[in-house]
Amino acid sequence: MMLDRRTLMTLMLSGATGMLLEKKAFAAEKRIRIGYQKYGTLVLIKEKGFLETALANTGITVEWSQFPAGPPLLQAMAAGAIDVGQTGDLPPVFAQANIPDSIVYFGHEPKSGSSEAIIVHDDSPIRSIEDLKGRRVAVTRGSDANWLLLSSLLQKGLSFHDIHLSYLLPAAARPAFEAGTIDAWAIWDPYLSAVGQKTRALATGADIKGAMSFYLSSVSFYQNSPDLLVAVRNAIIECDNWAQAHREDVTRILASSTGLAPDIVRNSVEKLPFRFNAMDDDSIAQQEEIAAAFHKENLIGTLPDIRKSIATLKG
Repeated sequence: MMLDRRTLMTLMLSGATGMLLEKKAFAAEKRIRIGYQKYGTLVLIKEKGFLETALANTGITVEWSQFPAGPPLLQAMAAGAIDVGQTGDLPPVFAQANIPDSIVYFGHEPKSGSSEAIIVHDDSPIRSIEDLKGRRVAVTRGSDANWLLLSSLLQKGLSFHDIHLSYLLPAAARPAFEAGTIDAWAIWDPYLSAVGQKTRALATGADIKGAMSFYLSSVSFYQNSPDLLVAVRNAIIECDNWAQAHREDVTRILASSTGLAPDIVRNSVEKLPFRFNAMDDDSIAQQEEIAAAFHKENLIGTLPDIRKSIATLKG
């Protein structure tokens, strides 16, 4: 069939416009910005290059930013500085309470309760959670250990009003604990395994059925780049499968990342299941329980709608 000049020009312009729109859409996402901590699956993905390999032919790069704990990581996410991250259970509750509709959950790792604990020195007269009344206790505000501490107190009819609470990041809490300026410390791995002095655990995450790690994305990244979030999820699954079969390599990478001795890291790594799970009723219910407890204690101003903040990924 012969095309007249006008029809030919229309088709050419239409095709050119389509190509420009396609290039514009592709150019809109040139990078994935991931926030990670020194410990966990994301640092393994970074070191092994699983995501970069998956995106090798797309022109999309991966940018990595390290954070000392979950709360500042999610503050950066809410501010639009990063797209994806991994934290413990409480940080996303705080993030949602402070900046609603800023993040979504897209998966989690199984519970590993023994990876966090409330510890005292081995020779401390404090023998139980009840003995913490009137004592000096340190925890990182908004961390999963913050939930461990509150939940453990509530189970014994106590609250934060019954203790002298110090909100400290691990780098400040450890020397305070070792010097005896605080009586107890609620902390998570690898810092828990790295405590040099002899300690006793008053409670662990297993006592509250906690210590679940979550994968999170900014709402804007999820809405604008769902296919890229799927790529991140697939890289997590690939990495977790690799980690299950290569624990010694995991130990070596995490020892290098944290600066801790391999024996300390190995002890910590043995507690981790390395198994990605989509969000389900159990994980959502846990987050709802945490949010309700902190809201009831007036520790967060608004009650987040957890179920509304679940990403649905295809593929």
